[in-house]
Amino acid sequence: MGHLRSELLLEPLRADDDILFATTPRSDRPLVLLAGHVDTVPPQDNLPGRIEGETVFGLGASDMKGGVAVMLELAEWATTAELELDLGFLFFAREELPADESPVPGFLAESPEAREAQLVIVLEPTDNELHVGCVGNLNAQLTFHGTSAHSARPWTGENAIHIAAAALAPLAGLDPVDVEVDGLVFREVVSAVAIEGGIADNVVPDRCVARLNYRYAPGRSREQAEARVREVAADADVEILGNSPPAHVVVDRPLVARLREAGGLHVKPKQAWTPVAQFAEAGLDAVNFGPGATRYAHKADEQIEIPELQRTYDILRTFAGSV
Repeated sequence: MGHLRSELLLEPLRADDDILFATTPRSDRPLVLLAGHVDTVPPQDNLPGRIEGETVFGLGASDMKGGVAVMLELAEWATTAELELDLGFLFFAREELPADESPVPGFLAESPEAREAQLVIVLEPTDNELHVGCVGNLNAQLTFHGTSAHSARPWTGENAIHIAAAALAPLAGLDPVDVEVDGLVFREVVSAVAIEGGIADNVVPDRCVARLNYRYAPGRSREQAEARVREVAADADVEILGNSPPAHVVVDRPLVARLREAGGLHVKPKQAWTPVAQFAEAGLDAVNFGPGATRYAHKADEQIEIPELQRTYDILRTFAGSV
């Protein structure tokens, strides 16, 4: 985080390898925390970056170096602006890794200043729309057991791959479950995402392992999500590998209404998991709003439009109370 710290004009309250956190001088005004991650997915022959016309190309341009750039510009502007809201700036690492490696929950547990935020805006790519809530993300490992045998005499054993295939086949026929929350529709989906089994071409396998991913709507608890997976995979031994809960929907809060009005923003449900869930789990209201285009996130030709960066910057300046 050292290179970011040198660019941040505000005095950090915390600065280490995983977290850089600073606020404008505190007052009795509401605190709004702007948050963004600095890590990216691995390079795909898209380094170094470049600018062509009004487009920035390069690794992380959309997810979410564009949002980070807007945060840095706003931090500089906030040092001299007349604000109606106090602003906090949280830069963090390891977002593109499994959620249990994120430094955010530990930081929130240790930072009473950050927990004072009345709204968190995560500048993930949203095409400059306001994406509220987010779906939970559960990963499970399913182990199917059989009895090994010679493949020339399969009737003397029980093929674990066949057992798995029969158990997983109904997943292909499962329709998404639409769940409406505050007028927004989230879609719950269960998908088999990996499968492995067998030790040799002449052996009927006694074990097959599959991975399952379940995206579940706000309002469903971790325990309910795990029960749903066990119901779907009743013929397997189920091990929950990770379970990141959804974020609650906030569309009726005054600060969210203020943000919507500042940019005339369209509101959509977040049909993905983002760090808003970690802020929500800490008891904070959080939304997604950023300049990146979701269609370019994680792609080899990742890119972001300069006018979209400017638009996010202008909207957040208006939101904070000074233009």
